[in-house]
Amino acid sequence: MTEFLNLKISPNYSKYLPADKQETNNRRQVHDACFSFVNTKMPSNPSLIHASTMVLKDLKFNLGNKKEALKVLSGQQTFPGFRSYAMCYGGHQFGQWAGQLGDGRAINIAELECNGENWTFQLKGAGPTPYSRNADGLAVLRSSIREYLCSEAMHALGVPTTRALSLALTGDKVVRDILYDGNPAQELGAVVCRVSPSFIRFGSFEIFAARQEHKTLKQIVDYTINQHYSELGSPSKDTYVSFFNAVVKRTKEMVLNWQRVGFVHGVMNTDNMSILGLTIDYGPYGWLEGYDEGWTPNTTDAQHKRYRYGNQPSVALWNLVQLANALFPLIEDAEPLQNILDTFRSEYLRDYHKMMCEKLGLYQFDIVEETFITELTKQMQLGEIDLTLFFRELSTVKLETFEIFWKIIKRTTYLSVDAIEERKGQWEQWFKTYDSLLKAEGIAAVMRHNKMKQINPKYVLRNYMAQLAIEDAEKGNYSLINELYELLSKPYDEQPEYVKWYAKRPDWAKHKIGSSQLSCSS
Repeated sequence: MTEFLNLKISPNYSKYLPADKQETNNRRQVHDACFSFVNTKMPSNPSLIHASTMVLKDLKFNLGNKKEALKVLSGQQTFPGFRSYAMCYGGHQFGQWAGQLGDGRAINIAELECNGENWTFQLKGAGPTPYSRNADGLAVLRSSIREYLCSEAMHALGVPTTRALSLALTGDKVVRDILYDGNPAQELGAVVCRVSPSFIRFGSFEIFAARQEHKTLKQIVDYTINQHYSELGSPSKDTYVSFFNAVVKRTKEMVLNWQRVGFVHGVMNTDNMSILGLTIDYGPYGWLEGYDEGWTPNTTDAQHKRYRYGNQPSVALWNLVQLANALFPLIEDAEPLQNILDTFRSEYLRDYHKMMCEKLGLYQFDIVEETFITELTKQMQLGEIDLTLFFRELSTVKLETFEIFWKIIKRTTYLSVDAIEERKGQWEQWFKTYDSLLKAEGIAAVMRHNKMKQINPKYVLRNYMAQLAIEDAEKGNYSLINELYELLSKPYDEQPEYVKWYAKRPDWAKHKIGSSQLSCSS
């Protein structure tokens, strides 16, 4: 296998797209440019905490001399022969146009050929860029651990995502106000090396459409098609429409997978939407515990709950409308774009119904009434049922009687014994229909359970788990990071040695900082 520092450079984005003509690293508006060349900030004493064996295996390279690789992966040295850069983009944040945003704390350190494909390597927390506004461009250990573990956990779950190669301490302190309450404190600085075929976002097109910089808009759209959607053919108006359709389908699949595993992104701004349909930018995310379609992990979103679990499909569609608006200057015809958008909701609802049936082990989904699924989610919400545990239990327990099913409900609810007993009659009615559907299909329990276990994970990265790893790491103990990495790399396997993590959220974690809701501070 090739060593990291010997991988072949394949500068694509920084070769084919226009660069910022000004090369001084000061905060400013950048026009008619897709990126700015910028150097990473020199860390004082970097140390490697963890490297993803999954990324190394999938991309078929190794770190080689870890000491030398760390210099590049921490921003201490440049990748040999490559000029690092930060990307320019805009975006809608919480539904409002925010203008220029860009990579305020992310710097692309290499574009490399790995396993026959081009991949971009990006450091998050490597220092300021022209897009940093009033920020320092750095990141702290707690947010970096969350980003690192979640990127790889999502990949193992089968959710489209950017990847994380490495997690390193910088040796420097970073000042952050974690709750935005006027009490800043020094925290350990860290940097994550993220890896993706591209970090282009919806906002990468919005910025140029908003500024009417249509020449640059065409350049980046054509580049994206040529590099990442080449099967659509040469750029043209028809191709732009096909491109939009492809992005819509990828985005739908990404959000469908989020809903499948109970993941809540927390900050679905258009600058956090990948043009490749990948989950990107892991900030205040979380997994549903007690089922609640109104839950958001983001304290900034606590009042309006725009990015709550149940609203993620609608927000995805709203974001796609903004992307359509950005592409319109190249197409000059709204009808084909609107037609594509109109299909999103119907196709999503169809695929969501199919996905939920499969989670229940029902494969003749066309005969399952929609009301059967809506009644299930209603009862799950009223009963505060743990989504992950409930569906995994259904994937392992032979439901011969309602009493067996009722034991699952009692094991997976966050309600008191008396409170859940009050809901027993509603659950019994639902179970009668479920039982009749299972019997009608006539699939052997073992076969059905094997299929169900492939889409119902046993383990997910609950916020309290990440918080425990963070607290240990801040004391210099990284063993829990490694344990969670190993656990989450095989989330569908039984892994009896880690059965302690197959449990409901502990009571102490319900309102603990970092274990329930989180801020964007990192």
